[in-house]
Amino acid sequence: MRGARAAYIADMTNDNVVHISGVDKSYRLGRVAVPALRDVTLDIARGEFLALAGPSGSGKTTLLNLIGCIDKPERGRVVIDSVDTSAVPLHRLASLRRDTLGFVFQTFNLIPVLTAWENVEYPLLLKNMPLVERKRRVRHWLEQAGIAEQAKQRPDQLSGGQRQRVAIARAMAGEPKLVVADEPTANLDSETATHILDLLAGINERTGCTFVFSTHDPSLIARAQRVVRIKDGRIEGQVDSWRLAVGGSSADVAATSSTDNRQPPTANVRGALA
Repeated sequence: MRGARAAYIADMTNDNVVHISGVDKSYRLGRVAVPALRDVTLDIARGEFLALAGPSGSGKTTLLNLIGCIDKPERGRVVIDSVDTSAVPLHRLASLRRDTLGFVFQTFNLIPVLTAWENVEYPLLLKNMPLVERKRRVRHWLEQAGIAEQAKQRPDQLSGGQRQRVAIARAMAGEPKLVVADEPTANLDSETATHILDLLAGINERTGCTFVFSTHDPSLIARAQRVVRIKDGRIEGQVDSWRLAVGGSSADVAATSSTDNRQPPTANVRGALA
C-alpha cells in the first residue's frame, strides 16, 4: 500500500515541484492560537519563477518555511519533488533540504568568518562532495553570480549586493530543483536590486530551476511568471505574467505590493543548509 501511495504521489506531482493541499498552520501566542495559513492549496510547476506577494503578517514567510521543509503544517499535505513531507518527521527532512532545495535570505545569512568561496563551499561539504567537483561548482557559481573576483573576501568586506550574489551562488552550487527566497531584494537599493533580479531570472531561464520568492517589491513582482497574492493566511488570487504585461500591470502590481516593509523572520541558516 505504501508503494502504491508513493507512486500515486509521484505521478500526481510529475509536472509540479510543489503540491500543497488544504494546509493550515498556526502559532501559539501564550494561550492563544494565531492562524498563519488557512486552507491553502497551491501547485508550483517545475521551472516557474513565482512570487508570493502580500502585506507583512499575511503568511508569506510561513508558506515559504513549509515549502522549504523548515516547518510542517498542522493539517493538509505538502509534497516537494514527489516527497510527501507531511508524512515525514521534521528532523528527517534534512536530506531533502540538502539535496533538493536552495535558500536565499533577505539578510544574506552568510557565515561571517568564512570567505565568499568558503560560504559557497559549505553546503557542498555537508553533502560530502569530492574535492574536484566541489571546486568546479564553487568556481562556476561564483563566476555565474559575478562575484568571482571577491572569492577570498569575507562578508564584512562586501557590499549588500555582493553578499546577495554570494548567497545566490551558495544556493545554486548544490544544483537544487527549487530555490526558496525570502524578500531577496528588500535590503538592497533599487539599482542593485535590479541587477539581482536580472541574475535570478537569468539563472531560472538557463537552468530551469524553480524559484519561489516572497516580496513587497513591485519590480520583482512584475518580473515573476506568476504572482500569488496572500492575505490573512489565505490565497486571495493569482496573476499570470501575461496579465502583468498586458493592460493590468499597474493595478495588479499595486494590489500585490505593500508599503509595510517590516522585515519578516528568517529561518536559521545552518538548519536550512543542513
